[in-house]
Amino acid sequence: MKSAMSLNLRSYWAGFKAVLVFTVIVIVYTFVMTGIGQLGMPDKVNGSMVEDASGQVVGSSLIGQSFTDDKGNALPQYFQSRPSAAGDNGYDASASSGTNKGHQDADLIKSVTDLRKQIAEREHVSVKDVPADATTSSSSGLDPAISPEYAAIQVKRVADARGLTEEQVENVVKKNTTGRGLGFIGEPTVNVVTLNLDLDKLQ
Repeated sequence: MKSAMSLNLRSYWAGFKAVLVFTVIVIVYTFVMTGIGQLGMPDKVNGSMVEDASGQVVGSSLIGQSFTDDKGNALPQYFQSRPSAAGDNGYDASASSGTNKGHQDADLIKSVTDLRKQIAEREHVSVKDVPADATTSSSSGLDPAISPEYAAIQVKRVADARGLTEEQVENVVKKNTTGRGLGFIGEPTVNVVTLNLDLDKLQ
């Protein structure tokens, strides 16, 4: 009886020590990694927050935003993001998701078709010049980037609304364009959030 109890106590003690050791390791590891991050890349570690011209934090460069009025109409002085299915009004970080609709879904086809026509009219381009990302949401619904092609058809509208030349706006677009990862992974993208903030700071 005593040997069995002794064996159980030894097992419990070994388990308790293991919990203590791994708890310390996890805590130490967390503090070390956080410290390294704060020293080496504080901006990224703290959420890649972005500020407006007055220095006020207005969001993160990693999470998209809508640049529309209360009725959902595009604000002419801003580049427009791609559609978002995250939350009731889009770009809700607490409700990240896509539409979960397949390419043959009738509602999705109608939505994309209507949106293409709407964007073509707004940007004064042909329907065939409206790129796919302008009418479809990302799988997360939080993507802050659009394609250079979608940015390009918006340049004239934004320039006219801000009283800038198209060349000035194009230069800001280039500044906020990221190329392919390692030169061959993915596609070039334009961060709409930082692009619009830079345009505001320009004025």
